[in-house]
Amino acid sequence: MLDLSLIKAITLDLDDTLWPVWPVIERAEQVLGDWLGWHAPLTAVVFADAAVRHALRQQFNQAHPEFGHDLSTQRREIIRLALQRCGENPQLAEPAFEVFFTERNRVTLFDDALPALAFLARRFPLVALSNGNADIGRVGLDAYFKASLSARQFGVGKPDPRIFHAAAQAAGVQPHEVLHVGDDAALDVLAALDCGMQTVWVNRSAAPWPHAAEPHLTVSTLAGLCTLFAA
Repeated sequence: MLDLSLIKAITLDLDDTLWPVWPVIERAEQVLGDWLGWHAPLTAVVFADAAVRHALRQQFNQAHPEFGHDLSTQRREIIRLALQRCGENPQLAEPAFEVFFTERNRVTLFDDALPALAFLARRFPLVALSNGNADIGRVGLDAYFKASLSARQFGVGKPDPRIFHAAAQAAGVQPHEVLHVGDDAALDVLAALDCGMQTVWVNRSAAPWPHAAEPHLTVSTLAGLCTLFAA
């Protein structure tokens, strides 16, 4: 059970906690493919193959492991590699990535997300904590958050305890005073538990809990979390 008296700040995962991410990525890849079709048609044909994209990503990550948590750099540079392989202008990688990234931040929030953010932000400092590369400013949610930390910005991602500690520091509290909320059983719940935080598992699909250590609370929607603080 949660100890509500300890909670002074909330950290929130983004992808699949506030919005479903894979429809966003699939749409962004389609928009990118259409753009490449107009500006780099040979690359568009090659880049449409998921196996080729995977191979390019592996090639880049092997050559540049320092960008292992930087999804934006990875995406931009595999576009550049594809352009080079096809003999087309590698400088198109920058505008091509911007096309992708603009669409990547055009998300459709879960119905409960915006009311929950408004409710929680009135009561606690909120910090976004994500391994993804969504930009809460572009998404239009920055007004609800005191800070935002991503693996790309910080240099390491979840489950590394350093990013959780940095999020607590950004909120101006100690780790044991943080409630971390996210959908991933390992990267969110277990990792935050290891940092001494209280945790809420957002389980929208009614999946069974897969680990021995358990979250302090499981909810199917963020509305279920808000009811705890409604009194």
